[in-house]
Amino acid sequence: MSNKINRQIILAKRPSGKPQPADFSLVDASVPVPEEGQVLCKTIFLSLDPYMRGRMNDGKSYAAPLEIKEVMTGGTVGQVLESRSSNFHEGDIVFGSGGWQVYWASEGKALRKIDSQLAPISTATGVLGMPGVTAYTGLLNIGQPKKGETVVVAAASGAVGSVVGQVAKIKGTRAVGIAGSPEKCRFVTEELGFDACVNHKSPDFTEALKNACPDGIDVYFENVGGKVFQKVLPLLNDFARIPVCGMISHYNATELPPGPNLTPLLMRDILVKRLTFRGFIVWDFASQEKEALTQLATWIQQGKLHYREDIVEGLENAPEAFIGLLEGRNFGKLVVQVSDHPAA
Repeated sequence: MSNKINRQIILAKRPSGKPQPADFSLVDASVPVPEEGQVLCKTIFLSLDPYMRGRMNDGKSYAAPLEIKEVMTGGTVGQVLESRSSNFHEGDIVFGSGGWQVYWASEGKALRKIDSQLAPISTATGVLGMPGVTAYTGLLNIGQPKKGETVVVAAASGAVGSVVGQVAKIKGTRAVGIAGSPEKCRFVTEELGFDACVNHKSPDFTEALKNACPDGIDVYFENVGGKVFQKVLPLLNDFARIPVCGMISHYNATELPPGPNLTPLLMRDILVKRLTFRGFIVWDFASQEKEALTQLATWIQQGKLHYREDIVEGLENAPEAFIGLLEGRNFGKLVVQVSDHPAA
């Protein structure tokens, strides 16, 4: 591998508000040499996810921030080029945390083999990966949907939200999505099978959401925050459960939004309606990952679970695609194809 160059995208500087192309830098580095117990992989697919925005900040969170000039973090599907681990062989397709680069070395214990017979290998970044497990564990452990209830999910056409709503339908509930365009709403109802989907950019969003939830909301899976949550709050039923997975509308914020302080209203509703809010990270349910992936794969094979991918070609296009993700420009799970499959 000595004659090959490892292209990487690093954090050039910390964003202030919305990330800009200048916050990233495309650099060349040497290809890593695997140590004992490690494998060398070449990236085929790179997953782009909203959580990456938080890693770009220098602040306390559930994970350490990226350092300046560090390779951007990210899940990757790769092919093993060289193995010094007894559990992997050259040619294996694996998923790991390779980051925004072409070549990466990883401890064998940190990798998961991908069965290409279950579904296309790109799904390991989405429906059969972290987003799918997030949707499955967050909905079932915290949302606890019951037959006949109404489950509402924000960002319903996205990687997590699309799975949440479909699992909710499988569990016998009324699934209502919230998305950002008529096209996305049609996809959510016509292809994913939700009972209804409301466009949060529509001028009649408030009334449309109320009409879509005539019996109120029992579970609200939060991915967005902002005005979407403000419209959901009055419709929450007594004892509603709210898994808080993401707040993408606030990720680029540099200060609190203007307007009245809604905290007293929120706290009153939490008390009077006995609401359950729980933030979670997918790692909280790490012991359920195998169960989740097995069940999700079964539902795909049975035709009960559908997915959509938004694939961008070329590592160099990852920054612009990521900026678009934070603005809702993607349609489906956002993936960057870094190299051909199989990798050479």
